[in-house]
Amino acid sequence: MSQPFIRIRYLSTLAGSLTLLFSALHAQPAQAEVGRSQGAALPSLNVIKATRACSDLTQIDLTRIAGAGSKITQATETSQNGLTYCTVDGVLAPEIGFQVQLPKESWTQRYLQVGCGGLCGNISTMPGAAEGCAPLNAGGFVIAGSDMGHDQASANSGEFGADPQKRADFAYRGVHLTSVAAKALIDAYYGHKAAYSYFTGCSDGGREALVEAQRFPEDFNGIIAGAPAMNFLAQNAIFHAWQYVANHDAQGNAILLSSRLPLIHNAVLAACDSLDGQTDGLIADPRVCHFNPDVLLCKGDNADTTQCLTQQEVDVVQRFYNGPTDPQTGEHLTAGGPMPGSELGWTVYVPATATGKVMSENASLAVLRYLAFANTSPTFTLAEMKFDRATFDRLRPQHTLYDATNTDLTRFYNAGHKLILWHGLSDPHISPVNTISYHETLEQVMGASRTHAFERLYLLPGVQHCSGGEGPSKIDLLTPIMNWVENGVAPHAIIATQTSGGDQNGFGQPGAPQDTGTKATTAETVVRTRPLYPFPYIAVYQGQGDVNSAASYTRSGPLTQEKSRQWMGSDFYRPYRGVTQ
Repeated sequence: MSQPFIRIRYLSTLAGSLTLLFSALHAQPAQAEVGRSQGAALPSLNVIKATRACSDLTQIDLTRIAGAGSKITQATETSQNGLTYCTVDGVLAPEIGFQVQLPKESWTQRYLQVGCGGLCGNISTMPGAAEGCAPLNAGGFVIAGSDMGHDQASANSGEFGADPQKRADFAYRGVHLTSVAAKALIDAYYGHKAAYSYFTGCSDGGREALVEAQRFPEDFNGIIAGAPAMNFLAQNAIFHAWQYVANHDAQGNAILLSSRLPLIHNAVLAACDSLDGQTDGLIADPRVCHFNPDVLLCKGDNADTTQCLTQQEVDVVQRFYNGPTDPQTGEHLTAGGPMPGSELGWTVYVPATATGKVMSENASLAVLRYLAFANTSPTFTLAEMKFDRATFDRLRPQHTLYDATNTDLTRFYNAGHKLILWHGLSDPHISPVNTISYHETLEQVMGASRTHAFERLYLLPGVQHCSGGEGPSKIDLLTPIMNWVENGVAPHAIIATQTSGGDQNGFGQPGAPQDTGTKATTAETVVRTRPLYPFPYIAVYQGQGDVNSAASYTRSGPLTQEKSRQWMGSDFYRPYRGVTQ
């Protein structure tokens, strides 16, 4: 490592430390911040009841929305958690499946659309990041979801990508037309338009959220984008392909196995857990953790290999963190690898046995064979994959179709609409560096002041992909964005909760089941709560009080001022016009 780099890193860390000290001196307790963010009561909107029979909705003409073949397939009354819904299923031509759930007697004039995960192929109406949202749990929302134009089997293989129309439906058309159809059903069922419209999604649902903000800024007043797969091509065709290839030898056997992951994770925590001033099993900002896996290398006289790694295993870990680079120029092909602290979630690409299957192989092949390039290659294998600029440049023509990285949100801003981004810092599927980079470039393009007027980013320490992990992941971002949209009260501290029942849910996951937005109360013990502050601020322990209570934490300045690294797709974050086909 060169001396200039060391000096820059030192000065950056020093600046972060001084900011942390200053912020600590002027900080407010978490409870005060939450009160400022969520204290204003939401507007009490009148309940609008249905004005016609649910079955009448089968007669609604959708052909003007999506063309011939668009139709309602069924409309039936259903009961969920004591509430009655008119549940409508339909198809938007050619094959975009959607469902809309309209509460019969409890609608408070709000509409919520939910994104799907993976390569979709399923309809999910289960909102995440909305724990304890009172209007949602009381049946105050019409809720809708879409399969983005194909079924689960086609999503698993990627074969829908052989059809240019279905590529477009998945890229952008399905999410938009679902909102148009749902609003038409709202008008018909209640004789009243929605006062406010919201979107929430994670993973590909997060990408869909940003597609809406960038391509269709008039559709939603408030958008919540979690762990967004915004760099769709680089994420699936490069990142997941690399994570598979990096851990397999010439015979196709895995080198690093999942039984080794706790050893690596514990070593990372030993090196970096205390960098935020507290040893709590969470890394507040993994960007300041420069873990070297060489510390786990087995010594020549070390007979117990259960407590150390072979050189091959160490090399795999290093390849995971670094990501692929062009062998000639050294340029990075991805925005970033998994961050330190994410190791327990590496089962996405680290199998239990040498011949075990992993998600990364399936995800990357589906995209590489059917979606990434102009022509499909159904027999392509990862043994043929080359990680270089030539391969990356072959992806570029599809970038403006699938990706959702446009940082010119002028139309969204001018409409007065609001955006909340969030990402788990231990996400093994999609590196949070992608979302941090988007936020940084958004400030450059839109200006920091304008960006602050309509966008916030929250990072969740210890949280994996969309939920779960070692950190508190149960959050409510729906209430804060409603407050922002309807009351003009911008969000500040958000309380994240961890419970004894486990925080993993299906939100944003491939094949997530259909579910209603209302939830029955289950008995769970709260393990800990922690405040989350808008990026780049972090929560720090005040030195007294219960370490598992959010009330014992306060806002502190960032641990580093370092910006995200440059990579081959850095220009993807610049303004562009999304292509249609």
